[in-house]
Amino acid sequence: MNRESSEIYIVLISVHGLIRSHDLELGRDADTGGQTKYVLELARELGSHADVAKVDLLTRTIVDPQVSGDYALHIEPLSDKSRIVRIECGDYRYIPKEELWGSLDNFADNALAYIHSQDQVPHIIHSHYADAGYVGTKLSHQLSIPLIHTGHSLGRSKRKRLIASGLKRKVIEERYNISRRIEAEEETLSVAERVITSTRQEIEQQYGMYDYYQPDQMRVIPPGTDLEQFHPPESNEPDTPIFKELSRFLKDPLKPVILALSRPDPRKNIVTLIEAYGESKELRQKANLVIIAGNRDDIHEMDSGSQDVMKEILLTIDLYDLYGKVAYPKHHKPKDVSLLYRLAALSKGVFINPALTEPFGLTLIEAAACGLPIIATEDGGPVDIIENCKNGYLIDPLDKQLMSDTLIKLLNDKKRWELFSENGLKGVRKHYSWSAHADKYLSVLKPVIDQSEPLTRMCLKRRPMLYHDRAIISDLDQNLVGNTAELNRFIEFIKGNRVCTTFGIATGRRLDSALKMFRQYGIPRPDVLFTSLGTEIYYAPEITKDMAWAEHIDYQWNPKAIRRILTDIPGLKLQPKSEQSNFKISYYIDPTIAPDVHGIHHLLMQHDQTVNVMLSFGQFLDILPIRASKGLALRWVAEQWDIPLNHILAAGGSGSDEDMMRGNTLAVVVANRHNEELSELDDIEQIYFAKKPFAAGILEAVEHYDFLDSCIAPIDKSSE
Repeated sequence: MNRESSEIYIVLISVHGLIRSHDLELGRDADTGGQTKYVLELARELGSHADVAKVDLLTRTIVDPQVSGDYALHIEPLSDKSRIVRIECGDYRYIPKEELWGSLDNFADNALAYIHSQDQVPHIIHSHYADAGYVGTKLSHQLSIPLIHTGHSLGRSKRKRLIASGLKRKVIEERYNISRRIEAEEETLSVAERVITSTRQEIEQQYGMYDYYQPDQMRVIPPGTDLEQFHPPESNEPDTPIFKELSRFLKDPLKPVILALSRPDPRKNIVTLIEAYGESKELRQKANLVIIAGNRDDIHEMDSGSQDVMKEILLTIDLYDLYGKVAYPKHHKPKDVSLLYRLAALSKGVFINPALTEPFGLTLIEAAACGLPIIATEDGGPVDIIENCKNGYLIDPLDKQLMSDTLIKLLNDKKRWELFSENGLKGVRKHYSWSAHADKYLSVLKPVIDQSEPLTRMCLKRRPMLYHDRAIISDLDQNLVGNTAELNRFIEFIKGNRVCTTFGIATGRRLDSALKMFRQYGIPRPDVLFTSLGTEIYYAPEITKDMAWAEHIDYQWNPKAIRRILTDIPGLKLQPKSEQSNFKISYYIDPTIAPDVHGIHHLLMQHDQTVNVMLSFGQFLDILPIRASKGLALRWVAEQWDIPLNHILAAGGSGSDEDMMRGNTLAVVVANRHNEELSELDDIEQIYFAKKPFAAGILEAVEHYDFLDSCIAPIDKSSE
């Protein structure tokens, strides 16, 4: 075989899913999604590039009456220089990727034989997903060919999502082979000379969880966009069925459209957008609001999370009496998405993505390709998109006034609107078209091929355990936050030990309020977040809500009865709606005239209400389900993540932290003016009362307990 050629020979590997040159069966199952479309488009585009001699996309041969015979063809051309090559992989049936692990060595041997049969040795192997990474690592070693890798999704993140869905560790291992997947990802990262991601956030927040995390070897190359499907509007767009569907909702359907398109997920923050619109008279007069939140027949048949979001959307529309101004159709077809962008562009409207976090932001690129200016969250991928395209504004998604002001500013400024529209069209062609993707991709590959960019690896080693075996969980107000210099020192400590130690925050604040605090103080997003006093649990990096926990704590919870019982109690006043949540009823309490906590608890028990009653900072009284508290949430996560309680340092400073600190956890009470609420803990040996306040007190406890003594950090930055 010959490797001497000025033009590049690339082997792409994508083992699982249904891959063919036409009519991709996207969405057929969990294995036939965005990755299959991505590798196919990449192979096609590279095959048309002048600098590329040949592209082989290796996938598995499937012979199964349940799927098309197309997937049994050994060779399928994509263009003159690119093709799909199907490799035998043990079982010929179409089976889930989780069942392929035992056949991957067979695939690797057959792939090696195929490569040896070619006239030329590939210059690069590029693996996609963990299973292809496993194969690519073997081929890279055997052929001495550089390996490039794209994860698409990662096992450590998926494990958190599966735990959040209610699956137990044993089931996750049996069903998803998650440990084997993570081991394959670690090995791939240790070998790959470049790792390609879609966003910078993906590098920091997802790959950052891995022992073989090497950020200097990672490159951001956003995926391409189909510019034939997403293009500027044409004159006949208003004659389409989707426009007629929107018109059923709107008194004046020709007004500018503020378009939001996402899943009905609380992280997408659609309710805040509706509130911002409802609270602005000028915005209501100037534009219509169109909410596309998935497809539904009956809200009652949606999953519980989506159902809650849709109900809140409808209740918020009703609260602000937005009928005739807001459209929220039940159904739309895939082909309608590009039409919706173009209709909004024709109306001189705006596309808005107000999500709490947005890993990439594909809808923003699609909107830009249709000439529609954008407004988007300042968290994640949109930062890169607006920086590249200069076609809109970034906003704090929790600031309703800023959201409405920014929408008005863009809608009022016609020259700015035209500039953003034109910038978006140019920016997408330059940065987010498939040709732009291929150009940037090859610019990353060439220095690896010709070895003109030295490969520098950090000194790396694996931790002795697959997952974190310890955690630091801290309250937020008057505990972590309070001294900026010490907080910054704590943040650097957490960043330096993130691969070794889980970082968690337990707060009485709601999710939106906690996220605002993180932004304000520069606190890195925690691995696990307990909000509303432990009644809600969220996992990084995508703020995934633990729905199993929500179902667990719903036991015997009757908030209407509780509010009724406490209505006339002196010294109690309900806090604003913004401080209430599904599993937390919050009051201000005046201790001089109200019953004490024990008295309130006893009163509720007399009325058959079994609950937890919490007093914090001497003035906040919270009623929670009996199964919910910070301490119970901590133990739930410890069990799910298999972290021993005596490897958890719980840091608190008020009464609501008490049960988090009792028992087998290590604990520290930081010095602040409310620590008298925890004075009963003074005689418990494993609870340390720090001399320093706030974050300094937590660091003091880390030293006191020698907390990291047996924690073997996987990254050694020494010069050895």
